[in-house]
Amino acid sequence: MDSKFIRGTFLLTAATLISKILGFIYIIPFTALVGTQGYALYKYAYGPYTILLSISTVGLPLAVSKFVSKYNELGNYKVGLTLLRFGMYLMVISGIITFAALYLSAPFLAGIIIDPTDPTGNSQEDVQFVIRLVSFALLIIPAMSILRGYFQGSQSMGPSALSTVVEQVVRIIFILVGAYVAIPILKSSLKNAVGIATFAAFIGGIAGFTVLIFVFYKRRKLIKEQKDQSPNNENLNIVSMFKELIGYAFPFVVTGLAIPIYQNIDTYTINGIFQSVGYSLDEAEDINAVIGLVQILVMVPLSLATAFSMSLIPGITSAYISGRMIDVKNKINQTVQVLIFFTLPAAMGLCLLGEPIYIMIFGLENSPQLGGGLLQWYSLAAVVFSLYIVTAAIIQGINKQNTLFIGILLGIFFKIVLNYLLVPYFKEIGPILATYAGFIVSCVYNVVIIKKTISYRVWPLLKTLKEIYVLVIVMSLAVWAVRSLSESWLPKNLSLYSSSLLISTISIFTGIAIYVGIGLRLRIVKGILPMNKKHKSY
Repeated sequence: MDSKFIRGTFLLTAATLISKILGFIYIIPFTALVGTQGYALYKYAYGPYTILLSISTVGLPLAVSKFVSKYNELGNYKVGLTLLRFGMYLMVISGIITFAALYLSAPFLAGIIIDPTDPTGNSQEDVQFVIRLVSFALLIIPAMSILRGYFQGSQSMGPSALSTVVEQVVRIIFILVGAYVAIPILKSSLKNAVGIATFAAFIGGIAGFTVLIFVFYKRRKLIKEQKDQSPNNENLNIVSMFKELIGYAFPFVVTGLAIPIYQNIDTYTINGIFQSVGYSLDEAEDINAVIGLVQILVMVPLSLATAFSMSLIPGITSAYISGRMIDVKNKINQTVQVLIFFTLPAAMGLCLLGEPIYIMIFGLENSPQLGGGLLQWYSLAAVVFSLYIVTAAIIQGINKQNTLFIGILLGIFFKIVLNYLLVPYFKEIGPILATYAGFIVSCVYNVVIIKKTISYRVWPLLKTLKEIYVLVIVMSLAVWAVRSLSESWLPKNLSLYSSSLLISTISIFTGIAIYVGIGLRLRIVKGILPMNKKHKSY
């Protein structure tokens, strides 16, 4: 059973990583086809879709997985199947409601984003069109999520892993082929190309759901045998079943919604704010799109670090329930140390190499100077985002998840207010500074809750990180020196893209070599490696 569990976890983790990598890579050719104006239009559709998708699925894959796993362990396979059947009904209803809500609200949302008196950018009709096309995905994705959760709860990760990859591959192929056929071949409008790209979420969802249905059909006899042979098959009240499920799901939803909400605040306020200080609509949309592209780059180190650090969180839960407070604090220390070790150097690298990395990834057609500058300012958000995710997870581990909502609301309040206050003075970096402020407020609130609950001391942890700080400074100086030397030594007749590619590649490999080469010799790094743990209590 252990080897099966490890294999399944590896499959699911690998599938998620592949999906994220593909989701990052396809943006490069897509923005080359549609430009920043097209990407802004794409972003307008996916912003509200992401929020409603999170709400309609209610954190279901994880919550259903936890529910099914619990009752399977108790020998009651019947309850898991009952949940799957009634959950499917609920998700179909939820999908129809959220589809109707997004489809019907498209004119209202378009009115918030686009000023109809300024013809320089996308029109309200364009925004309505793409929002309505992406809304169809809400009819299929919620039902798919509950089936994924059922398989995961049954310790069968393969179907979820396969459906995740198939969904993403089909979606990306549809996006890129559709955009290429629409623009270079048929010479169609930008609206139609982006519309195809947003409708790809529905096509990908059908592909992923088909995989899950096929596997469930193939295993129906085995599933029936497990249910019939279960020693403790008992009926559970439907209301209490969904009450328990919602209790599991709510913390996952609250944590998962934070970053999408912040991104939507920018998407839906930036155009109006910048137009109010003298920018035209196309200039505001350019800033809106570039901030979205920069956010994609910042999420790369965030996803890597979160994958490492979040794997330690279940241990915090078990230690807290058992009353082993020293172990809880040690696990928190280890989690934060791993987090900082991976995110801080990546963030500093993005800061030092902002413009060449942005040009290397997104080319010269997507506002390289603006993008490079914004990436430098936004880079350290990877650390702040990661700290928020980890502190929120720790709060769940110590059973204080009901307090999470307050921290998020405080952060969102600061984000919205500061967006309006800072843009007139700091222009393009105003929304970025507001994002930092909002997430820092939420992080500080989370830390206060953790300190009060388990009498945790932050200062001793910060002192243990001094070796990492010094190592990051050494790496940063080396990267800065290599970039400066590369810029002076490269031939002057080399194209800007080629020089950016060479500078980024040389500097990145230098930074990695120095960081890893020195880092593996440090005492703190040896202490946080799983095979060589040396705990200290604080």
